[in-house]
Amino acid sequence: MPHSNIDPKTRKHARTLRSELTKAEREMWDILRDFRSRGARFRRETPIGPYIADFAWLAARIVVEVDGDSHETDAGRKHDIRRDAFMTSQGFKVLRFDNDLVIDNPDHVYLTIKASIAHLLREEATP
Repeated sequence: MPHSNIDPKTRKHARTLRSELTKAEREMWDILRDFRSRGARFRRETPIGPYIADFAWLAARIVVEVDGDSHETDAGRKHDIRRDAFMTSQGFKVLRFDNDLVIDNPDHVYLTIKASIAHLLREEATP
């Protein structure tokens, strides 16, 4: 019996995506790892139901998405609406960032994420 309700194809696709991060996703991964020392445990390309979240902190129910050009089409927008509705119905908060913003202004992205998850983070150690 499988240990979760994730379809094996979805799990395999997520594994492939983890090895093929885009430039913006690599930058986002670096940003999210900065929160690790404060208790945030983000995972890359994580299956949630029938979808794969770019980044997810499962225990805190936070999903971070990095959106490229495919999200700017009508079909892409409709897919994102369905996907966000599903994630929200599962108790997740979804944060979305455009590829260009992640690459061109990572400090802004960091501060935006920090503001959204501050209540979930442990206090920073003072030297």
